[in-house]
Amino acid sequence: MIRSTFAGFNTAQLAMMASQRGLDVTGQNLSNINTTGYTRQRLDLLSLNPVGNSIGSSAFDAKVGQGVMMRGVSQIRDPFLDIQYRGEVPKVGTVEAKDDILASIGNIFDESDSEAIRTRLSAIVSQLTNLATPENAGSGSADALVRSACEVLLDSLHQNGSAIANVRTELINKMNQSVMPQLETYLEEIKNLNISIRNSQILGNPALELQDQRNQMLDELAEYMPIEVTYHTKDMGGGIKVDTLEVKLKLNDANNTKITLIDDDKRGDFKFDGTTGKGKLKVIAAYDRTDPNAQKTETDITDKLSNGILKGNLDMLNKSEAFDDPASDTKGIGYYEKLFDMFVNQFATMMNDMNKDANGDHPLFETTDNTGVFTATNIKLSEKWINGETKITLSTKTDAGSTDYENVLKMINALSSDSISFSIPDGNNGKKQIFKGTFFECYNNIQNTQALERQSTTSLLKNHQTVADQVADSRESVSGVNMDEEVMDLMRFSQSYNAASRLMTTMDELLERLITNTGVVGR
Repeated sequence: MIRSTFAGFNTAQLAMMASQRGLDVTGQNLSNINTTGYTRQRLDLLSLNPVGNSIGSSAFDAKVGQGVMMRGVSQIRDPFLDIQYRGEVPKVGTVEAKDDILASIGNIFDESDSEAIRTRLSAIVSQLTNLATPENAGSGSADALVRSACEVLLDSLHQNGSAIANVRTELINKMNQSVMPQLETYLEEIKNLNISIRNSQILGNPALELQDQRNQMLDELAEYMPIEVTYHTKDMGGGIKVDTLEVKLKLNDANNTKITLIDDDKRGDFKFDGTTGKGKLKVIAAYDRTDPNAQKTETDITDKLSNGILKGNLDMLNKSEAFDDPASDTKGIGYYEKLFDMFVNQFATMMNDMNKDANGDHPLFETTDNTGVFTATNIKLSEKWINGETKITLSTKTDAGSTDYENVLKMINALSSDSISFSIPDGNNGKKQIFKGTFFECYNNIQNTQALERQSTTSLLKNHQTVADQVADSRESVSGVNMDEEVMDLMRFSQSYNAASRLMTTMDELLERLITNTGVVGR
């Protein structure tokens, strides 16, 4: 049986259409080669098989395909690399958040200028040494010089104490004014993109560019917390199926709990509270925001995050390592606050204790809040020392002469050379030693601890960033537009189009011969 006369034309037409569309897709890829987040697109083709049968069919009837059909345009993307990348970027976010805070703390304890704590502590020792000389012992001017040196030290203590408090305040403000609104934006825009993509797919548009925008936002959201992204197919009826997206927050708890942040057109919320000086974070699982009676499930996740910017910020706000009960694993802002306050309290308490004599207490320092516990922000000179009613006790001996200054020498040794245990209560009526050494060594320890922590986080940040970049490069090699490959596709589709055109020309020549040159039967 002779095949359909125009079958060859249909085959050539389909081939030309497919080649033309392939050139269109290649042009789209090339035009977006520098577009951030763009995923390379591909034309999906399907060979048309022979359909139906014929009464005249036999074993010797060779059936040939009917051409090519375009199934659609899809993205070249590896889901595994997406998962791997979104598993690495939260680690970068955690360390980067900590590194930023440590950098700010390092600036506070910078000892490179003339107003450094060590310099001013040395000035007190120098003035005490001046006081402990026969010609100056007991003189009001020498005592005033010691008082003046202490007042200058207190100015630096107040400045550093306020600066540390400001780091905490700024971080809380950052969480309230930047981080939380940014999370709100991500969740809302991803939800809106879900709706737009779904509506486009219902109309037959794959919405690949919208999917690129959504993927980019998912990558940025993953910097803040560990997330799990799942795609589902939803039957809309009438043979129409669309893709839906679900995003879950993965918690680091005994049950490996997962909280749904986004479910197609539903989304959740985050709530941050920093009014106490520490941070508390809660999440509300995804719910229908158009329903005023929708049930809201709220979960406190403050200590349940494994990685991400949120964890880094919360750890630096809430954790104080050895000062926590039980001890935590992070030297946050509180650690340096309390370590510095411990240094100040030890200094003021020791100086007050050493200034006692047989006639009673003669405190050199007081607290502005009357708590009796000295901190970098509440320490001040005692009113009696300022008024001249109290002076440095030269000697604690009852029969001391006017040039006996053994107590001043003890003060000098206590400040410069004596080894002192810096301890805090351990909660069991005992003491937990934080550091042992001289006052100068204790202050050096604050600086050295910060420097070592910063060095560690910087190194860790570099390692995590390197791994994340490697995964990103692997993903880019799959999903990114490659100029050489696209040029090859241009040549391939151009040649295919030319070949299909030649096929149509040949079929036209055959048809012309069949119609005009074939003889009439019976002539």
